[in-house]
Amino acid sequence: MEAIDAGSAIVHLHARHPDGRPAFEPEVFEQIVPVIEAETDAVINITTGGSSAMTMDERLAAATRFRPELASLNMGSMNFVYSGIAEKVTEWRYEWEKPYVLNTYSHPFINTFDRIEHTIRTLGDLGTRFEYECYDIGHLYSLAHFVDKGLAKPPLLIQGVFGILGGIGAHHENLEHMVRIADKLFGSDYSFSAFAAGRDQMQFATHSAWLGGHVRVGLEDSLWIGKGRLAESNAQQVRKIRGVIEDLGKQIATPDEAREILALRGRVRKGGVTA
Repeated sequence: MEAIDAGSAIVHLHARHPDGRPAFEPEVFEQIVPVIEAETDAVINITTGGSSAMTMDERLAAATRFRPELASLNMGSMNFVYSGIAEKVTEWRYEWEKPYVLNTYSHPFINTFDRIEHTIRTLGDLGTRFEYECYDIGHLYSLAHFVDKGLAKPPLLIQGVFGILGGIGAHHENLEHMVRIADKLFGSDYSFSAFAAGRDQMQFATHSAWLGGHVRVGLEDSLWIGKGRLAESNAQQVRKIRGVIEDLGKQIATPDEAREILALRGRVRKGGVTA
């Protein structure tokens, strides 16, 4: 809630069990989504990534249940590696954590074309639009394929993701290159957003805003607020990037302005009424 109060127009949601394991069960999301809907007007964006250990039905379970205005969609299978964390952790809180982290070195994150199409059709039929997460240049071309098939419909929200081992590196020339290719493929039919994982989060958000794009910050992507300083909350990160954006002379979109930019349907209220 504090992140929304700080200026976040969209909230990207994952859920966890009490022991920290990634959760897909709608009853877990039931503890989160209705509260946000009741107390804020923010756009809710539910993950369809979840965990590489989940089946596709599990990954779609929460979004199918709650019919959010947005859902994230990874645009390709990839090595999504963060096993290096295990070398830095000296004490694990739960037994599942270390094997889960190490497993990323040997097991890819599967997002085949048939799974992408299934996600677009399943959630699209419910009125959900997508945050297309692109971890490399090839993912833009994969998205163009689904646009050509008439499945992915403009205006597109393309989320460039940088700095994940197995994806495109967190170099600023890569961000500018991704924007150039997106311009070539989609023209004016898309909005761009970008973030980098870890220590480069704020620099990439600033660069994205400077290029006229949107920004995404949060503890999912980086635990830091500055060099050597752990962030206290998502809200702290939102406040920091909001200040940067406003210093650039740009404005923060309200949730309703975000809905207009992304052609979202509005929330589905009880009885199927949108607002």
